[in-house]
Amino acid sequence: MNRRRAALAALLLGLLTACSTVPTGSAPMQITEGPARPAAEVGIEPMGPAAGASPEEIVRGFVDAAASAVQRHPVARDHLTPDAAATWSDEAGITLVAADYAAVATDAGTVRMTGDLVGSVDPRGVFTAASGEPFTHEFTLAEVGGERRIANPPDGLVMLVPDFERLYDDLSAYFVDPTEQRVVPDPRYVLGGEAQPTTLVQRLLDGPSPALAAGVGNALAGVTLARAATVDGSTVTVDLDGLGDASPVQLSQLCAQLVWTLDQLDGISSVRVTVDGDPLTLPGVPIVQRTDDWAAFSPESVPADADGHHLDAGRLMTVDGQPAPGPAGTGAYGLSSAAVWADPRTSALTDMVGVSVSGPTATLLAGKYGQDLVAQGTASRYSAPTVAATRPEFWVVRDETAVVRVPAGGSLQPVNAPTLPGQGRATALQLSPDGVRAAVVVNGSNGSALLVGTVVRTDDGSVALRDLREVAPALNGVLDVAWRTAGSLMVLAADGREDGVVPYVVGVDGWGLAEMPTSGLPSQPTALAAAPGQQPLVSAGGSVWELSGGTWVTLIRGQQPVPGTEPFYPV
Repeated sequence: MNRRRAALAALLLGLLTACSTVPTGSAPMQITEGPARPAAEVGIEPMGPAAGASPEEIVRGFVDAAASAVQRHPVARDHLTPDAAATWSDEAGITLVAADYAAVATDAGTVRMTGDLVGSVDPRGVFTAASGEPFTHEFTLAEVGGERRIANPPDGLVMLVPDFERLYDDLSAYFVDPTEQRVVPDPRYVLGGEAQPTTLVQRLLDGPSPALAAGVGNALAGVTLARAATVDGSTVTVDLDGLGDASPVQLSQLCAQLVWTLDQLDGISSVRVTVDGDPLTLPGVPIVQRTDDWAAFSPESVPADADGHHLDAGRLMTVDGQPAPGPAGTGAYGLSSAAVWADPRTSALTDMVGVSVSGPTATLLAGKYGQDLVAQGTASRYSAPTVAATRPEFWVVRDETAVVRVPAGGSLQPVNAPTLPGQGRATALQLSPDGVRAAVVVNGSNGSALLVGTVVRTDDGSVALRDLREVAPALNGVLDVAWRTAGSLMVLAADGREDGVVPYVVGVDGWGLAEMPTSGLPSQPTALAAAPGQQPLVSAGGSVWELSGGTWVTLIRGQQPVPGTEPFYPV
């Protein structure tokens, strides 16, 4: 089990109730590993078609045969006519279908397969959640030597979710944020086996996924692998070519990307980078590198002692039940929501933004933490503000339609989000810890949904929010969202059973949707807070609660609940 999957398993073990799901809608999905797919078998290989098998059995056997790690999927081809076997490609990707599907013979002699479409994975291992439509394919069968065989297989592999989870590991290729301070996870699904190190490096060389590409940098652009990556003990050796006259800064970013990416693999703790066989040398960096050597690029770094905050009767409070310093802590502004930025060099809380509501008017306030705040603008509504760890710049949604940002010490500036108004009314927005992505809750014609987009910055200083896409179509009634890690979200949404609201966790790409517990809460949660390395917080019943060991507990152990709403963590 790879390190990222092990961490997720540990998280779910501590957090989850009996309910665990994956999305039930998505575009056709495909995964391939190309030349990096191992020739050896991984797990139990499927069986070929039995003599005299019925058309339905042939179709089911073809689907089962997708769960193979053998190159070109020969068993799957055994279920096809010779012409179809010669032209069908297993490299076009994987369409993921829920395990409970139907394959039924029709009066026309075909076999119709229908099932819940979960999503698609493209040939680079990028998952896209389905948008809710079912998977349907009508298989035409022909007689070949007295046996029935499929004449029109769908492009790529059609694989059941349990088989996919058994064969593929949930990993990330890491790229660099625009401030060059952090590596940013780009989720990829990689076939298990000895070829994983080479495959992951190739994913870096190929570049970020289309949705993320405009928001990140890649120090490995234009670089090639001189030969396949090799493993000796716990060290991976990556031999590169095409570095040219790369600067020390570029080489540092390149090494950080490689080390953080490969560190996810089971049994791997270090990376040796070579150029045409010779060790790559950087001042102060050992030849065999570990994540500790590139800790400054950590995707999960958090400010030291950045305790959670919340609001109580308009006052800004800390999780120990004490007022925050300055006028905001006395209730001078009657805040309804707030966000605080911490200086990454010192972890000191330096800047903040808050929203104050009086009658029909909402006022956006900004200033130094613990000092006077100054009005930045008014509207009928502002969403709860958000800030990323990489720059002191706060974002809000104004009047549920326009995204605006307030740089520390600056004035209100627009964020170009051209597709957002067409999605519905935006009620919540949260920036990822690295500032490269934004999660948005929108209320549209089909209810409220969770979208994730990419933050794109240009040389002229303009900022845009692009490629907004729904990542958890299985969720209905989405209420709030926060970033659990750089690559996963925590969401409040309807549970679909009793009109209740419960928390969920889900990957940034929509994979791994799972319900979290509600044990210990006095009522349904109304808002939440999360951050890397921090215990999640929710407000429920007019008080703030912390998740501990699968149960929600009071902020101060053994004491009465701390009153409050709108919890958040400084970043």
